[in-house]
Amino acid sequence: MSEPTLKSVVEAALLAAGRPLSLDQLLKLFEEDAQPERGELRAVMSELGEDYAGRAIELREVASGYRLQIRETFAPWVSKLWEERPQRYSRALLETLALIAYRQPITRGEIEEIRGVAVSTNIMKTLQDRNWVRIVGHRDVPGRPAMFGTTREFLDYFGLKSLDELPTLAELRDIDSINVEMDFGEQGAHSANDSDTTDEAQDTPQEQTDDTAAQTSTDDAEAQQRDVAEQDPESASGEAKPEAGEAVGAAEPEDGDADDADSSADPAGY
Repeated sequence: MSEPTLKSVVEAALLAAGRPLSLDQLLKLFEEDAQPERGELRAVMSELGEDYAGRAIELREVASGYRLQIRETFAPWVSKLWEERPQRYSRALLETLALIAYRQPITRGEIEEIRGVAVSTNIMKTLQDRNWVRIVGHRDVPGRPAMFGTTREFLDYFGLKSLDELPTLAELRDIDSINVEMDFGEQGAHSANDSDTTDEAQDTPQEQTDDTAAQTSTDDAEAQQRDVAEQDPESASGEAKPEAGEAVGAAEPEDGDADDADSSADPAGY
């Protein structure tokens, strides 16, 4: 069997790794006296990219190096290999991630000021657990709040070489569409804590509960008043007597009999 070519060795390594490999990592595959030049490796990468043109797989350069991956076109079919549905993220989490990516370094307080609501602790925990964001420093103000920025893993996940390749804000018409783009990357991933992705509800006031309690209290008061009126009509009519003057005037008989007018104001007569 003939000696494998540099191109074949690099291709095998990329297939076996299942993750991006940098030029330094590829060079470590060879003995020191047999290491190729960096220029040779780049030339091999270029050749492999041409070989995969028009095929189901592609060679993609991301922040951490080079990676072999399935083309996005085939996601609808390949995604069926995994039974569980891809994890979806709340709008609050995606908005927070977008602010960190576009405004980094940024503090949690600045994120809350822009969004107008408090940032859930679960959101920040999820982003850090996934290693998409990290603390890059502390703002030189009282309290020294932590400043957050994105990581190489964030760029790798979204297939970017650098932050310069992020879409412009004008292109982000609907942040919910990011979930669609993320679906294929999440196939086969296991969530350690499903509650981390439903944190947006924590930012919503419990107005519905308060309205329900108020309505229940009003209904109880009206029911109690009806019970009192049925048991003691005269007692119930006592509350209306201060206003009886108007009712008497409205029901005053033509003959002007005051006694008859008073009797017409008795609630029992209705």
